[in-house]
Amino acid sequence: MIRQPIITVMGHVDHGKTSLLDRIRNTAIASREAGGITQHIGASEVPIEVVKTLCGPLLKRMGAEITIPGLLFIDTPGHEAFTNLRKRGGSISDLAILVVDITKNLEPQTYEAMDILRQYKTPFIVAANKIDLITGWKKQDTYSFTESFSKQTKDVQDQLESKLYALVGALSEAGFASERFDRVTDVKKELSIIPLSAKTGEGVAELLMYAAGLSQKFLEKRLDIDIGEPGVGGIIEKKEEKGLGITLDVILYNGTLHVNDTVAFATSSGISTAKIRALLKPKPLQELRESSSKFFYVDFVSAASGVKISGSGLDDALPGSLVICTKSPTYEQDIASELSEVFTSDKSGVILKADTIGSIEAISKLLGSIDVKISKKSLGKVTKRDVLDAFSMRATDAHNAVILAFNVGIEDDALLESQATGIDVLRADIIYKLIDDYKAWIDDQKGRERELLEKTLIFPGKLKVLPNSAFRISHPAVFGIEVIEGRIKPSYRLMKDNGEVVGNIKEIQDNGIGKQEAIRGDSVAISINDITFGRQVRENDILYTSISSEDIRALQFRHADLLTDEDKELLEVLAEINRRAKG
Repeated sequence: MIRQPIITVMGHVDHGKTSLLDRIRNTAIASREAGGITQHIGASEVPIEVVKTLCGPLLKRMGAEITIPGLLFIDTPGHEAFTNLRKRGGSISDLAILVVDITKNLEPQTYEAMDILRQYKTPFIVAANKIDLITGWKKQDTYSFTESFSKQTKDVQDQLESKLYALVGALSEAGFASERFDRVTDVKKELSIIPLSAKTGEGVAELLMYAAGLSQKFLEKRLDIDIGEPGVGGIIEKKEEKGLGITLDVILYNGTLHVNDTVAFATSSGISTAKIRALLKPKPLQELRESSSKFFYVDFVSAASGVKISGSGLDDALPGSLVICTKSPTYEQDIASELSEVFTSDKSGVILKADTIGSIEAISKLLGSIDVKISKKSLGKVTKRDVLDAFSMRATDAHNAVILAFNVGIEDDALLESQATGIDVLRADIIYKLIDDYKAWIDDQKGRERELLEKTLIFPGKLKVLPNSAFRISHPAVFGIEVIEGRIKPSYRLMKDNGEVVGNIKEIQDNGIGKQEAIRGDSVAISINDITFGRQVRENDILYTSISSEDIRALQFRHADLLTDEDKELLEVLAEINRRAKG
């Protein structure tokens, strides 16, 4: 059979994710004569009859025929739902709706959502929400954006177009081609932007129609399932329910689960199993106000569906894990393979701590996309062992001696150890921010290293002795020079173009004030011990910093990022002087 697509709603906080889900539910409830709506655990199912009723005129105009049974919207907005709705190699989510406040454009969590969607190769639609906030917008009694937009004044239409193209520009900078849905020429190459208002419902018809149409057109093979097979799903949440104990909220994406089936799932120590004591589903949304009972019991549930599983032995189940009926002959292999895939680490790299398997996988993918390796991945709070592992790495790989902690705390002894060892623990509850914080941390580390290197490395320099500038002939000799190329610092050794060493710079002064560096274009006085001006150094002489051949190679190959093009050319000159001096 063909199941309904599983659709996750994502976006930045306050951009209207929950409001949009509420509007879709309320809109469907208002159309209960067309089939109503069924509430699942963590999801709401909109039957196709509701979609057809809301989108009838649009479907007729486009000549489209929708055959999928409905749409299953995930009710838990944000990256947690998406990353926990996972299966090997990707996400259970078939399609995503990225909600953007059209008055604010893209914000941090929007970028996070796009990064995750890109990594999981999940198709998505952009819902440009809050069109009702555009100055002068007049609410129309319709769920269709097209119909409502046609009745707005030209000034309002122009304002909307301006904001839409600002959004198109921002999406382009993020690497996505996009256009308003009715102008898209190739849905495989361009994102469809659907302007709407979660508050008024205008645009919901187009959103549902495009979600149904795109799913049917491009995901038909993915939606083809066998409900006779053992059930397979993903744990989106583990919670304690009064009278039931620990329960699992599961989105079932293939097969069927029955009461008394045994299911397997991942735990922090491997694979565990539990017998299903009860399968629970919420009462339909339209009955919630009237019903004193929160759930009703079912004997079985088939995909795609959200269901609460009650049973003993669920305490250690990991959110984000697969949950598989043990009637499947490969259940152990599938879960073990999943754990191996998610928790595979490198010999060196940062340490990653997170709240769920899904978060570990999503962050691993994003770090991998910027070539960041991970030496250790685990769930739960940062421990003292984690800090010690990071500290042991500092001697060999300082850029990876850091702990990234997503949505988890840090144990007291670990905090004390991090303060004692100087190991940084970067904590965030937004994946996008965690990645950005790590990039900033790396930049800071490199900045400190650069400062240290610039203090210890000898850089190339070329200078000219100025005429009539000898302030003292000897003990030490003090005379004026101009830096022609590169730089000089106190302690730098100077040589002539034949390799003959003159001596070390003792001091650099500019109008009697000491300087730690002189760069190209500077005219300063330098002092050198153990020479006599007029003998070893004369007016108009050209002098160079003396750098060994080994240090030249180190600069050229290990520290090239510290050099300008002029520096690199000057190093070649110094290398040639060294070769000639050696004969």
